[in-house]
Amino acid sequence: MVILIPTRSTCCSVSDEPHNAKASTARIELAFAILAGLFLLTSWVLDRWTATPEWATLTGYVISYLFGGWFALIEMSQSLRQGKFDIDLLMLVAAAGAAALGAWAEGALLLFLFSLGHALEHYAMGRARRAIEALGALAPETALVRRGGKEVEVSVEALEVGDVVLVRPNERMPADGFILTGESAVDQASVTGESVPVDKSPVPNADAAAADPQSVAKAHRVFAGTINGLGALEVHVTRRASESMLARVVQMVNEAESQRSPTQRFAERFERVFVPIILGFTFLLLFAWVIIDEPFSASFYRAMAVVVAASPCALAIATPSAVLSAVARAGRGGVLVKGGGPLENLGVLSAIAFDKTGTLTEGRHRVTDVIPAAGVSEEELLVTAAAVERLSDHPLARAVEAHAEGMDLPEATDLTSMTGLGVRARLQGEDVFVGKDDLFEQGQTPRIPEELAETVSRLEQSGRTTMAVLKGGRFLGAIGLMDTPRESARKTISDLRSLGIHRMIMISGDNQQVADAVAAEVGLDEAYGDLMPDDKVTSIRSLVKDEMVAMVGDGVNDAPAMANATVGIAMGAAGSDVALETADVALMADNLSRLPFAVGLSRATRRIIRQNVWISLGMVAVLIPSTLLGLSIGPAVALHEGSTLVVVLNALRLLGYSEG
Repeated sequence: MVILIPTRSTCCSVSDEPHNAKASTARIELAFAILAGLFLLTSWVLDRWTATPEWATLTGYVISYLFGGWFALIEMSQSLRQGKFDIDLLMLVAAAGAAALGAWAEGALLLFLFSLGHALEHYAMGRARRAIEALGALAPETALVRRGGKEVEVSVEALEVGDVVLVRPNERMPADGFILTGESAVDQASVTGESVPVDKSPVPNADAAAADPQSVAKAHRVFAGTINGLGALEVHVTRRASESMLARVVQMVNEAESQRSPTQRFAERFERVFVPIILGFTFLLLFAWVIIDEPFSASFYRAMAVVVAASPCALAIATPSAVLSAVARAGRGGVLVKGGGPLENLGVLSAIAFDKTGTLTEGRHRVTDVIPAAGVSEEELLVTAAAVERLSDHPLARAVEAHAEGMDLPEATDLTSMTGLGVRARLQGEDVFVGKDDLFEQGQTPRIPEELAETVSRLEQSGRTTMAVLKGGRFLGAIGLMDTPRESARKTISDLRSLGIHRMIMISGDNQQVADAVAAEVGLDEAYGDLMPDDKVTSIRSLVKDEMVAMVGDGVNDAPAMANATVGIAMGAAGSDVALETADVALMADNLSRLPFAVGLSRATRRIIRQNVWISLGMVAVLIPSTLLGLSIGPAVALHEGSTLVVVLNALRLLGYSEG
């Protein structure tokens, strides 16, 4: 006989039913369990203390059987149609065996406790699910939209991209979009986990924002479900309700339930071996009367008790219940964890690698130094660099262009980007190269003269990012830029050390001196500079060989490195589809301080999972010999179902996890 171990059963896992159907079923199951208990108690009292006819008390026990075994019978039939044997079948066989022996009261007690345990377990698990559902309920049901010169109220599902919605003070945002008019402080905790409202203002160019919503700065963007402050706003809708950031977060949190963690995979492998062994052992126990001087009924009863005692129900629910609770808690805290695997791996990290720009630093460079070569004016150097960089979409290019604001810039053409090195373009009939000093070591241009090289080196030693400018074979000078570290970076690093992360590294495309300067300022152990994108991947692979390493980046440029780390963590994922897709863990806010929260929650989850596994295995280890030595089915079921409830309630503690 082939034994197929179920991946989903009444007692062991989360089903695919809609959550409303689950809640309704749980209520009906609890009512059936209570009715089973009432008929059991009534029949037992009548049988014990009155002269009620035997057929009357037997009828009460049979009705108790029906109520207590109804849902187990449904689950068993569904499993058998799929070729699976599960715990419901074992419990019904044990109850039928008790009835065959005339022990109707014990059989009814078995089904009553079994059904009651499941009903309470489902109720407890429903609490974790409701924490997830609460995220989806944050968006309002209707929105005030301006159409045809009138203001009309429509359902949020009817909103279209391009609609203009009016959001009054203290109302929730009905959709993702950007602000056209009005200023306010918006509470984004429901999406990003930020504890302080974020100031929002209108976009400077509505047409450009509508053409490319992803490029709109965070100061102008709003998300469905967030709470407006005291200012009235007009918001241009950029996503339909089903595609909003809140909807995607809820969807991905729900999908995380089905992602197996390492411990859960271990439990499933354990069951595949353990359950057939127990079934075989139970079959042998049926023939104990051949060796031991006892009636077959005693051997049969003992075998049924062992079946009940050895069911690994608590073990199967130990990890899913903890993962479900932790994922829900993380979602409320602005951290999206994509399943049990990343959740557990996050808790065993010993090292974390950080990208520099936009992660440890603000990501907004500003020009600090414009140093022309001999015979070149500062204006000529800046105008030449800005004219070329105006064609590029690189953040450093934006900083140079901003510094040259108000200057009359000539028209540059034919921009060519050399990844990780710089750019080349045509300006006033001449080739212009703008980039880091390595660009001028490729053989395509003259080498940087010694005097300019010393200037570049001095700037880099002071923590500047540098770019040299070559026009028509003549070096015009160097420009220094600086990206300031985040205020929260040093405290975040300190908090991570207190959690046991012993090694923290920065990997950056900036030169080594800049990397060293930033690393020293925020308190990192090591800094790897001058890295091309492929070099970052190589560095992560090298680190992963020795220890469990997370890579923290922006989810776009650092995607290859994140994919090769033990855990990939994206910063500021709210509003970024790419970040949500590439990372294992997404910090929805552009806030590095959420990282210690995520690591701490993961470590708490691992502790809960270990406790649950020991509780479940410990109970099985105690009950099997106890039933062999004479423990009856009733107490065995009570202890078995009790351990399952303890495991679930222990996991629910994660819903109340708090930092510090």
